[in-house]
Formats: sequence, structure tokens, C-alpha cells
Amino acid sequence: MSKIANNDIFNDLFVLEVASNHQGNVDRGLAIIDRFSKVVRFNNIRAAIKLQFRDIDNFIHKEFLDHQDIRYVKRLSDTRMSKEDFVILVKAIRQSGCIPMATPFDEKSVDWCVEFDMPIIKVASADNNDWTLLEKIAKTRRPVIVSTGGMSQKDMDDLVTFFKHRNIPLSLNHCIAAYPYEDKECELNQIDYLRNHYPDLVIGYSCHEYHDWSASMHIAYAKGARTFERHIDINDDGFEVATYSSLPHQIDTWFKAWHKAREMCGTSSTQRRNFLDREVEYLDSYVRGVYAKKDLAAGQLLTEDDCYLAIPLQKGQISSRELMLGKYGHRLLAPCNKDKPITVEMLDTPYISNVEMLSAFKKRGL
Repeated sequence: MSKIANNDIFNDLFVLEVASNHQGNVDRGLAIIDRFSKVVRFNNIRAAIKLQFRDIDNFIHKEFLDHQDIRYVKRLSDTRMSKEDFVILVKAIRQSGCIPMATPFDEKSVDWCVEFDMPIIKVASADNNDWTLLEKIAKTRRPVIVSTGGMSQKDMDDLVTFFKHRNIPLSLNHCIAAYPYEDKECELNQIDYLRNHYPDLVIGYSCHEYHDWSASMHIAYAKGARTFERHIDINDDGFEVATYSSLPHQIDTWFKAWHKAREMCGTSSTQRRNFLDREVEYLDSYVRGVYAKKDLAAGQLLTEDDCYLAIPLQKGQISSRELMLGKYGHRLLAPCNKDKPITVEMLDTPYISNVEMLSAFKKRGL
């Protein structure tokens, strides 16, 4: 399969999920945006604040709209917002410096994503095999993040193929679709699984655990997750926050855990790292230098009978790393007295014609 273009849009992206925590109240939504965007700026994070769009009158069957005894019907009805309300929130997200983002749960809501010019569209776990909705989302040609909670391997393969063939940037979030779940249910090894199965995709982690805001970040980042999502809320007004939602100080901890994970994981995972000067100096102090076992004459080939290895390594001296003995080994260009260091300039070796290598020999050791 061809590689998906523009996948970098997902790298190091944090998605802060408002869901229905605005409680259908614009002012509460604005307060959430204000509080969390400050935490984002303070931690120098690239973050999206994500809303949920539903065309409630059509999303819920008309005969069930008044069934307040059904939990999800009541929650969605009670937290309903108008399109005009969302206009205010999306504008506030943009003005805060965060990226506006949404999860559309129906086709009309996808139209809202286009109208509001959302740079990225999110697909919830409940809809990751809703092909009517996915077709509509694909027609927007916008990058898509899909949560994989409860998703079969076949459905994942079909979804990845669907978006790849349309050259639409796609990211998959490892997700446990339980709200909340325990640490022992995190299944963070699934990040390895997804990365191995879809090496061209950015793999993320949508978090609903509630005991810790550091450990799972450290582990997920080290495993290669590069986009992250959490539900957010505030309790300044006395509202009882859901256990899977994070308060501003908890998101601050989460961001700092990401910075620490990046710091400790270091540079590239695809090429050899650069070595610290003090690391090289330390290792050189334990490298054995080559010393003459007896008085040696110019012109002779070095053998095991002619030299021995011992610390310290001295400046200009060859070490056990470079020593070559026997027929194709080193030949002396100059004599060397017993127990004295054999230096690179005493030997017939390509090193002496390489200015950079010769300089390195002269810098290392005592």
C-alpha cells in the first residue's frame, strides 16, 4: 500500500475532549476552553480542544426524545447546544491558540465540521465501523483520527484500506472504550500491536484511566504513541466531574509527563545516537593501551610476543580496539622501548594519513 500523505499533522498532538461537559451552557464551555488553553500555553503544547456534534432531533428517534429514563437520551437532551452556541465555542478555541476539532456523530454534524473548517475530524469508537458516517467524513478530504475501542482486526484493516485508497491522512488511537477503566486494563501493548500492523500510520492513545496521569504517558510515549487524548472538565462551579475526565492541574501533570518521556527517550529510534563527550571520555579511560613487551625494532611485524595490553591509554597510543597482529597486522616504522606505549605514528597504518583520525588519537587518553 502507498504511504498516507501529511501524517505529520498527528505527531505530538494532544486532543482535549470537552464532550458534553459544557452541560449545554455556553459560559461553562468558554470557561473550560479558557482554563485548559492556559495550561496548554504554559506547557508549550500543540493541542486541539474537541467538541462533539450531534443533530439531536434526528440522532435520537422522535418517539424517544421524551424518554428521560434512558440515560443517554437524557444526557444528550440535557446538554444540547445549538449551532449558534457552537459557533461561539469554536471561535473561542481558535482565539485561545488551540486547534478546533470535533467528533461528528451523524451526517449533518459532518457538514458542521466543514462549515466550521475543522482541520481534523475524530471518529469515536462507537462509529469506527459505521460506513455511512465514514463515507460522509471521507468526502470532506480532512485528516481523520479513529479510536479503535472494540474494533475487530478486519474492521481495522478495512478502515485503513478505505482511507489509504483515498489518500486521506489517518491516525489510529489505541482505546479501551470503558469510562473509566483500571490501570490493569490499559493494554498499552496494543500500541506495539498497532504500530507493527500499520507502520505507515501515527498511532495514538486515548486515555480513560483515572489513577495516574504520568505512568501511562511515559509508557505510551516510549512505545511510540504520538498523539494523545483525554476528556477534560472543571469543578470550580461545584459540578461533579466524571472519574475519567481530567481537571486542569491533572492535564498539567499529563503534559509534564510527556515532556519528561520525550527527554528520557531521547533522539531518533531509526538511527544511531550521538555520543556524549563525557561518555566517550569515561569509556576511553577503561580502554587498554598497547605497550611494548620488549625493545622493538623498526620494520618488524607486531606479534603477541611483542606487546601487551594495559591501562591507562595514553595520548596518541593505539588501543586494543585498533591492534592488529600477525601477517596482515601492524609493521613498526620506528623503534619502541620496552614498557613504552606504541603510538599510532610508530606504525604503518592508514590512520596516520587521515588528519581527522590522527587528531582523534592525539586527543584521547591521558
